Amino acid sequence: MALKQVSSNRCFEGFQKVFEHDSAELKCKMKFGIYLPPKAETAKCPVLYWLSGLTCTEQNFITKAGFQQAAAEHGLIVVAPDTSPRGCNIEGEDESWDFGTGAGFYVDATEEPWKTNYRMYSYIKDELPKLINANFPTDPERMSIFGHSMGGHGALILALKNPGKYKSVSAFAPICNPIQCQWGKKALGGYLGSDVSKWEAYDATQLVKSYAGSPLDILIDQGKDDQFLSAGQLLPDNFIAACTEQKVPVVFRLQQGYDHSYFFIATFINDHIKHHAKYLNA
Repeated sequence: MALKQVSSNRCFEGFQKVFEHDSAELKCKMKFGIYLPPKAETAKCPVLYWLSGLTCTEQNFITKAGFQQAAAEHGLIVVAPDTSPRGCNIEGEDESWDFGTGAGFYVDATEEPWKTNYRMYSYIKDELPKLINANFPTDPERMSIFGHSMGGHGALILALKNPGKYKSVSAFAPICNPIQCQWGKKALGGYLGSDVSKWEAYDATQLVKSYAGSPLDILIDQGKDDQFLSAGQLLPDNFIAACTEQKVPVVFRLQQGYDHSYFFIATFINDHIKHHAKYLNA
């Protein structure tokens, strides 16, 4: 599958690049950001996948999070895909910010008119890693995943649904229990239909209740002054309760004074890179 380089910038002795490709899974052109640390010039490196939140593209994380220095130091390739298919000409895809374009929710849609293109779960799980491993100096056995908000939800469900695939998982302000919040009900209802039992397959709180895979060490940072926390969109307490019940280790840090923004992410990003490096470089 041909990759077209869109941009390349020297950064901490490595390169921050953006590529475009034709996605078989999503049936449209997709972009992703990839940071290649200096180590990638001479050795195969582990890959850390970042999933962004609602309304984001591949740009938000690579320009705002300030992760590149830590990734360079730890020798990690970091891949940041887009959050949905683009330009599919589906009626209604651009009507709202929390559904359709920029809001793929990391599910494989089963409902018309979304099911042909909106297959972000399979794109992140299968197509993108194959593409990355075929074109860059990666160690395919060593990959981890993290994300923010809708992307935190994506990271948690991908790790929980695929035991052993990812060495570690972390999240910033994830949507932990989408079947119980307005964002989740709108997205899962739209993409998966009205049968709530189908939604549960993409809900981290539900998935952890039956998790029996290899041990996962989950790190979550949540801003205490996050407007979406107080609005009941994120529901971390439900997830933590389920983890505790299942004896799944989770470190949950409620960060006083921080909101839902990339200023919050930038503050704690190095801790997350270090968390993943511990497992990826083990």
